[in-house]
Amino acid sequence: MLRRSLGRSGLTVSAPGLGCMGFSEFYGPTDEAAAPAALAAALDLGYDFLDTADMYGHGRNEALIGGVLRGRRDRVVVATKFGIVREPGSGARRIDNSPAYLTAACEGSLRRFGIETIDLYYCHRRDPAVPVAEMVGAMARLVEGGKVRALGLSEVSPETLRAAHAVHPIAAVQTEYSLWSREPESGLIETCRELGVALVAYSPLGRGFLTGQVDVAALAPDDFRRSNPRFQGDALERNRRLAEALCAFARARDATAGQVALAWLMTRAPHVVPIPGTRQPERLAENAAAADLALTPADIAALDALFAPGAAAGARYPEGGMAGIESAAG
Repeated sequence: MLRRSLGRSGLTVSAPGLGCMGFSEFYGPTDEAAAPAALAAALDLGYDFLDTADMYGHGRNEALIGGVLRGRRDRVVVATKFGIVREPGSGARRIDNSPAYLTAACEGSLRRFGIETIDLYYCHRRDPAVPVAEMVGAMARLVEGGKVRALGLSEVSPETLRAAHAVHPIAAVQTEYSLWSREPESGLIETCRELGVALVAYSPLGRGFLTGQVDVAALAPDDFRRSNPRFQGDALERNRRLAEALCAFARARDATAGQVALAWLMTRAPHVVPIPGTRQPERLAENAAAADLALTPADIAALDALFAPGAAAGARYPEGGMAGIESAAG
C-alpha cells in the first residue's frame, strides 16, 4: 500500500485510507454487526488510516472502531472530528467550536474508542463566532495533555488554515476533493503544500457516483444522496454522462472507474490522501489496488479535460449542509 505523511506530524498513513461514516448511517440501511469484519479485512489489506467523527451515528461509529482497535491499536492511525452537534431524536445540527465543548468532545471520543490518545483530531466545521486562535489554542492544549497527537481542520479556507497554523502546526486539512469536486485546486492544495500540511480528500468517488455503480432510483428512502443536488433532476442526467465517460475510460485501461478516480487524485500532489468509504470487502481490495494504477500524462490530461472545474452539475450539499464550509479558494 502506498504511504503518505500527515504533514510534519511524524505520522504516516496508507493511501488510500478508509472513511468509516457509512458503517453507521447516511447511506441507507446499515449492519453494524457486520462492520467489524469489514474493518478487520481493511486492516489485513494494509489500510491503517481510519477516519470517523463523533457525530456519525451519534457516537456509535467511534465505538465501532474502538472495538476493532483492541489488540491492534499500534497498527492504526485514528482520526476523528468534533464541531457538528446533532440533537438526539430530531437530528437537528448546530456547530460548536468553543474550548469547553471541544475539550469535552475529545474526552467523549476517547471513551468511546477505549484509547488514551487520538492520533488526528479535526475541527469538523468552523464556527466563525469563535476566533481561530481561541479554538486552536484549546486544541493545542489537548496535544500538550497527551490526549491528541496531531491537529486537523475540515472544509476551511486557505486563510483559516494559515491563521490556525500560526497558533499550532496543522497536520491535515480534510475537504471534499474528487474529479467532480475540484475546488481545492483554487488555492487550498497549494497552501497545504507551502505549509507542509496533508490534504485528506473525502468523498473521492463522488459519494459512489463516479464508480458508475449507483442506481439513484434504487437508493433507500433514508439515503442522504436522495436530497443531494447532484443526484437530482437535470443535474443527475448531466453527471450520469460524466460517470459513463469515466467508466469507458477505465475499461480501456483494464481498470474500474473507481480506481481511475483514486489514481487521478493521488497524482495531484504527494500530500493528497484520499479516504474512500465502503462497507464491501471486495471494494476495499479494489480501492487499495488503485495506488498501483499508473496513469500516463496523456491520461491525466484527458481526465482533467473531461472533468474540468465546473463540469459536474449541482451543489455539493443541500443549502443546510453548507453551514460551516468555507471557500477553498485562496
